[in-house]
Amino acid sequence: MKAEIISIGDELLIGQVINTNASWMAEQLSLAKIEVVRITTISDTREDILQSLDDAFLRADVILITGGLGPTRDDITKNTLCEYFDSKLLFHEPSFRYVEKLFRERGLPILEVNRKQAEIPHNCIPITNKNGTAPGMWFEKEGRVFVSMPGVPYEMKAMLSDQVLPELTKRLNGLHILYKKILTQGVGESFLSEMIKDWEEKLPDHMKLAYLPQPGIVRLRLSGTGSDQEMLSKELDEKVKELRVLIPDLIFGYGEDTLEEIVGKLLKEQGKTLATAESCTGGYIAHLITSIPGSSAYFTGSVIAYSNQIKAKVLGVKEDTLMAHGAVSEQTVMEMAQGVKNKFGTDYAIAVSGIAGPDGGTDQKPVGTTWIAVAGPSSTMAEKFLFGKNRKRNIRLAAVTALNKLRMMIAKNNQQ
Repeated sequence: MKAEIISIGDELLIGQVINTNASWMAEQLSLAKIEVVRITTISDTREDILQSLDDAFLRADVILITGGLGPTRDDITKNTLCEYFDSKLLFHEPSFRYVEKLFRERGLPILEVNRKQAEIPHNCIPITNKNGTAPGMWFEKEGRVFVSMPGVPYEMKAMLSDQVLPELTKRLNGLHILYKKILTQGVGESFLSEMIKDWEEKLPDHMKLAYLPQPGIVRLRLSGTGSDQEMLSKELDEKVKELRVLIPDLIFGYGEDTLEEIVGKLLKEQGKTLATAESCTGGYIAHLITSIPGSSAYFTGSVIAYSNQIKAKVLGVKEDTLMAHGAVSEQTVMEMAQGVKNKFGTDYAIAVSGIAGPDGGTDQKPVGTTWIAVAGPSSTMAEKFLFGKNRKRNIRLAAVTALNKLRMMIAKNNQQ
């Protein structure tokens, strides 16, 4: 089976936006044993779209299209698809109800352009967009499948993974494709690969492992293909259990879990509370924690102690400690954690102090030097990290690392 990817958008052609969609889609198709024969990027014009569809029809069994489905006048893909498939736009009530619900939840009014997004070609199968307002569209023509999806990455990815790819594999080759996502924190991609190489090498031919790193986290996606969906699911579950035995301290969750969700769930289940003291992260850890609904049940507050004066006056860090060891040190970060824990009367506390960059480093403490402390009911631990020279990346790395250290302490205390 052969596939072609067509990416629509002038912003892609002029380099304003990097086309990450196409590479991600190609990877997913390859994992599903669907051969990608061409990736095409075209401008948002009627002529280019029609010509590309004609060309792809001659080469591929499956044509995946992204882009041009927005609410503005320059998004013409839908009208052009109507022309290509000899169709007309009809109002699709279920799609509109979904958009209406989405806007109501956000407290926004429905505009006419949003209503028009619920108009779709009458001879397509609509694909629900669970993360946006533009539905996808599935067409079939002379044995070929054409699927048009939004260009917004997180909208397209959910649509392809959850709806399009399972249907493609089922319809076109009788196979099911299933995924298990394993989330890890604590080591980089290359170290993780080395730790689990024996396990990976023993995977059966119908299973593949992909490494999907991001700052501070490495996601492992274990995929499998097979004709028996139930049996395949059980096989994948067994492989994940093996991995859990192999790297128990590194795995923090599965699927779409986040560290802030996992930590919040642990705190809530145990009836424990948390506070944070942040210097180099500037409140980012508190932001992640409070992004979870219901976090007020366990998160009491935060002190952004950016200056030494606030570290001393608010958190109670000793002047002697700051003078002798500096703000970025084991002693200071431990006193920060203990200080905020005592001040807010919580069971746990996180403290972070570091040199985020790009300036401020020394030979002894280069840019990226970060100390993280976690204080619990009976102990306080601190650890030094060297994250690198990219400021935004350092802040993200510090935050996810701190949350994972907290997760590990809570889990350890729960086992005692």
